[in-house]
Amino acid sequence: MAIIDQTTAGKGVPMDSVRKTAFVAGVLYLITIVAAIPPAFMLYSPVLDNPDYIVGPGPDSGVIFGGFLEVIVALACIGTAVVLFPVVKRQNEAAALGFVAARVLEAGIIFSGIISLFAVVTLRQAGATGADAASLITTGNSLVALHNWTLLLGPGIMPAVNALCLGYVLYRSRLVPRIIPLMGLIGAPLLFLSATATMFGIYSQISVWSGIATIPIFLWEASLGVWLVVKGFKPSPITAGMVAAGSPPANRGLAF
Repeated sequence: MAIIDQTTAGKGVPMDSVRKTAFVAGVLYLITIVAAIPPAFMLYSPVLDNPDYIVGPGPDSGVIFGGFLEVIVALACIGTAVVLFPVVKRQNEAAALGFVAARVLEAGIIFSGIISLFAVVTLRQAGATGADAASLITTGNSLVALHNWTLLLGPGIMPAVNALCLGYVLYRSRLVPRIIPLMGLIGAPLLFLSATATMFGIYSQISVWSGIATIPIFLWEASLGVWLVVKGFKPSPITAGMVAAGSPPANRGLAF
């Protein structure tokens, strides 16, 4: 029985465990972006924009499917942190732990928002049995308000913390081109200040200024995901040390 390394011939880049780590992390980053778009702009619109949604007719499948997509987003958020932690901790373990903690907290806030809208769906279905309409509307609006706050505190603030922690590590380690984490480091304070302005009522959560403030963070996460999928980590002392130390273990197969 012999042990052989599995590699690819594509431009001489070995498809070892480090390359696979980068690929999986990139895919998860792209999932957090793609899966978040339908709930934000389409599927949640009926319940968020209609105060009487909870007592109205019609199917609830759009809201439920939107919640399902957000579950995927939340799990992918945690996944990015879990997959990248063994790599980025070699540059700065404190920042890597901060990134993991922030990602997990962001996912928890997202789950809270999902539960609030699922509760609206449940109460809407219960309303058909004769529950008081005015009470249902008040409760539904309260649950929607809870969701809006989770949207501000989760996807509105936590990506800024994520960008600071991970962006700092990637900028120092040069695992990716420095322009990518630089977008995150620039966008983090902008996003945080924008969310703070919304929190204190300076402008609404859906506004031109809020949209502008999210652009650098969006570009940071999207470009990081694409780069990790297409190119992987750049050669560095970190990746060389991981391969030499076998952490994560080298991708090996058994040949009989």
